[in-house]
Amino acid sequence: VQLVESGGGLVQAGGSLRLSCAASDPTFSSYSIGWFRQAPGKEREFVVFIGWRGIVTNYADSVKDRFTISRDNAKNTVYLQMNSLKPEDTSVYYCHLRTITGDYWGQGTPVTVSS
Repeated sequence: VQLVESGGGLVQAGGSLRLSCAASDPTFSSYSIGWFRQAPGKEREFVVFIGWRGIVTNYADSVKDRFTISRDNAKNTVYLQMNSLKPEDTSVYYCHLRTITGDYWGQGTPVTVSS
């Protein structure tokens, strides 16, 4: 399974971005998908995940009420709408898929929030 993130960029504090994670394999729709992020010099941290039907979600406290995850299984794509961005949200954002055959990560998309 290949995962490709897109949508990152440079934005001012308070702004918004929408990230996408597109999967090459239609079985993607059968699995939960997570977003993680890694800031320079820090460990990768959990941001949010969404269940396979798009009903169950779980957010890190640091992004709750600002970020919204959604998915379109017909397009094999998961989205991360990020609002009210803060400089501390600056990171490379990765999507993650865990299947019975292993863990899959995308290449990441960088997000930079200027103050």
